[in-house]
This record gives sequence, C-alpha cells and structure tokens, in this order.
Amino acid sequence: MSIEFIDLKSQYRSLKPRIQSRMDAVLEHGQYIMGPEVAELEAQLQSFTGAPHCITVASGTEALLISLMALGVGRGDEVITTPFTFVATAEVVALLGATPVFVDIDPRTCNIDPAGIRERITPRTRAIMPVSLYGQPAEMEAINAIAREAGNIPVIEDAAQSFGAMYRGNRSCNLSSIACTSFFPSKPLGCYGDGGAIFTSDSEIAAKCRELRVHGQRERYRHHSVGVGGRMDTLQCAIVLAKLEVFEEEIALRERVAKNYHALIGDSLPGVRLLPWPEADRSSVFAQFTLLVEDREQLRQRLGEAGVPTAVHYPAPIYDQPAYESYGQSSQYPHANRASREVLSLPMHPHLQPAEQEFIVGQLQQACVQGVTADNEQDNG
Repeated sequence: MSIEFIDLKSQYRSLKPRIQSRMDAVLEHGQYIMGPEVAELEAQLQSFTGAPHCITVASGTEALLISLMALGVGRGDEVITTPFTFVATAEVVALLGATPVFVDIDPRTCNIDPAGIRERITPRTRAIMPVSLYGQPAEMEAINAIAREAGNIPVIEDAAQSFGAMYRGNRSCNLSSIACTSFFPSKPLGCYGDGGAIFTSDSEIAAKCRELRVHGQRERYRHHSVGVGGRMDTLQCAIVLAKLEVFEEEIALRERVAKNYHALIGDSLPGVRLLPWPEADRSSVFAQFTLLVEDREQLRQRLGEAGVPTAVHYPAPIYDQPAYESYGQSSQYPHANRASREVLSLPMHPHLQPAEQEFIVGQLQQACVQGVTADNEQDNG
C-alpha cells in the first residue's frame, strides 16, 4: 500500500474547478501584486476568525517579523517563547537584535508551559510569543493573564499550525493582541507557495503592519519607516480563497482521522504515548498527528521499511541549533529535550482513508512488538 504523508494532490483534484477559476480570474485582470483578491481574503479571514484586523503577508515567518517590528522590538529587548518549535519563531527575534528567552514545555501537550513564563519576565521583556503546536492552541487564557499582570506585555500567538482551531469559544488567531499564521502548502489551510497573515485587535498595530509590509510606505514612494517586501502574492490569495470555501469540512475530516487514530492505537502499545485529546472547550486542527515514542529511531526505521512515511517535528530544540546555542542550555529545559528525542508524526491529511490508517497502525503495532522482542532477546543474551 502506498501512503502519502500529506496528500496535496488529492486535495487539488477535489478542488480543481474552484482553484482554476480563482487563478484564471487573476490571470485575466493581471494584478499580481495587491490585486483585489488580497483585500477579499483579508476580509474573509477576519470574518472566519472574528479578529478585527487581518493583514496578509509573504509567509508565516514574515508575519512574525513584521509583528515584532510593529511593536518596535529591537536590540536589547527580550521576547519570551518556546524552544520546541520551528526555528522561525526564534529567528525573527534574533534578526531584530533582540534575545529569545526560552521557557520549557508542558510535557503533556508539548506547548509552552505558562507556569514558567512569569519567572522569565524582566524589564526588558517586550513580547510573549507562545506557539500553538501541532494544531492545538497554547494555554492562551493563562498566558494573557500573566502578560496583563506584568504590565500588559503584548502576546503574539504563533498560530502557524493552528489556524481554524477553537479555544474557549474563539478561534485561534483571535486569542491575543496579535496572532500570526502561515499558509505554507503543508499547513491545514495552505497555498501553493509561501503566504501568511497577521491578526490583531489593535488598529494602530494593524496600520503599522500594513505600512511595514510595503517597505514602510503609507503612500507610494513615501517611506515613513524601515520596512520589508512582505506582500502576499495575489495568486496565492486566490488559492487560499478557493480552499477557504471547504476549510471547515476539511477540519472535520482531520478530526475524524485523528479520532480514528486514537481508537486504533489506544493506550496499550509499549513505549508509545498519545498526546491528550483536546479538552471540551477547545479543538485542534491536527496539523500533525504526533506520538511520543521511547525508541523513535528504530521504530521510525521499521515503519519506513514497511512503507509508512513519518516525520519528526522537531528533532532538536532551538537552543541546540548551532546558530542559537548562546540563548539557552539543555539542562534548563528537560521536557523539551525529551520531546525532541521522542516525538514522531504519522501521516495526517483530510483524505487519509480508514483502510490506510488500519495499515499504518498495524505496522506501528508490529514495529512495537519487534522492538519489545529485540529488547527481551538482548536482555536474555
């Protein structure tokens, strides 16, 4: 059986008429930069999330960077975030000359642990940037409360993986003063290149972000600030508009796939732990379906030999990357260290069929049994 880790081809085939129609409209009017689809997408994303303002940008990384720039983050400042995420979260902080200050994760969810944030706040803290990992929002209510108590520090939700998820009655991207998401192709709502968006409840920040994404211009050739070329292409906006029409259906399909995984895997596989199912007042979009496994590399090898593709999100905390070693020591973050050794993502997409999942889990069970047998033989040797 041939298994796709992320099946974008099936998605395209199911949406082909919508996508082609949207792209043809752009090709006809020829406004490839800041065409009408840009404003249309921003309006629809505002409506979907409930956020008062939406600014589309060139990528999820650009969204984070522009948000920090809008807050005036720079040299000597600190931004509190998680070390267990894609490097872009810390990269944008370092690019501005500020310092990423890491807080360990909650070992149950792999999201940042709010309890650790308060003790890392200093007079130099300019923002708190939690990541909503694997599709489930971080504990935003607790994080927002800590930020308010510390003097209304801005909170930027890095929602690159969680767009569409719910948290206590609100959508991810409408849970804090600023939020950023990504439309990278493999995200739950993805385009066919790079793209992203910034969401905010603050009209001044929204205006600043709009200025910064066009080289600091408020009007043509009048540059009021140092900005970037951060616009999202009109064609990419058109593709997201087509996909947004069926996005809620795809969220439901992702949840069905995740529930089936939970039922098939259960809690009896040796050395395998499922991340907890979202609580009743929240949901996940399951950007990944991630397990924690004790002997990951051998298990991953066995699955690969059986035709089951897997991925690791993420194999090293940011402070263990050569470019970021000065920002933290492994001994400070035991839960992030352990997660980086154990996380393993199985195939996840809306078009994954029950028979494919049964095959995947069957191979997982067999690989786990082989691992236990090999361990017992070694012990008896």
